[in-house]
Amino acid sequence: MSLLENLNWRYATKRMTGEQVPQEKVDYILEATRLSASSMGLQPYTILVVEDIELRKQIQKVAYNQPQIVEASHLLIFAAWDDVTEAQVDAYMQNIATVRGVPVETLADFKGSLMGSVVSRTQEQKYEWAARQAYIALGTALAAAAEQGVDATPMEGFDPAGVDELLNLKEKGLRSVTMMPLGYRNTETDFLATAKKVRRNKEELFLTIA
Repeated sequence: MSLLENLNWRYATKRMTGEQVPQEKVDYILEATRLSASSMGLQPYTILVVEDIELRKQIQKVAYNQPQIVEASHLLIFAAWDDVTEAQVDAYMQNIATVRGVPVETLADFKGSLMGSVVSRTQEQKYEWAARQAYIALGTALAAAAEQGVDATPMEGFDPAGVDELLNLKEKGLRSVTMMPLGYRNTETDFLATAKKVRRNKEELFLTIA
């Protein structure tokens, strides 16, 4: 199917069957997400892939008991960096130097730009910026899942502090932002499974400035 067909097919699945998504499809979705756009390429977030059903049952309790969390095959949790530090920027510069085969010293101007535009902000501003980057990755993950014929649901309906405590995210310098169960729609119990997709029409959504 084309991208538009995939996007028309997908929806925020409310009930899943519990069927396992083949590992090759999960790997494809994760790799697409890894390649997602990110401001300055920093990717200031970590994506936790939760397979353990008992842990997902605990997460469900702090997520308004939404059934997708335990009916899914996998649960992806997008967690933004709580802070963006010079050490993290240095690690990123070293990664660029290694991958591209250039001296790290040649990246001094780029590092300076990152330090000035991001690291100089307050911690909360840096977290909010990192959270927005995580949402870009979420969008890529949703599209990649649809391409693979895998249902996925973007979720904000949970207690971030509760999830952070369950997964010890504070100790890792992370804060949960959004979640995405991966699985297959249950057409018998999901009232949205056969509903038509509703979106604003293009005349309302797009404003052309010529």
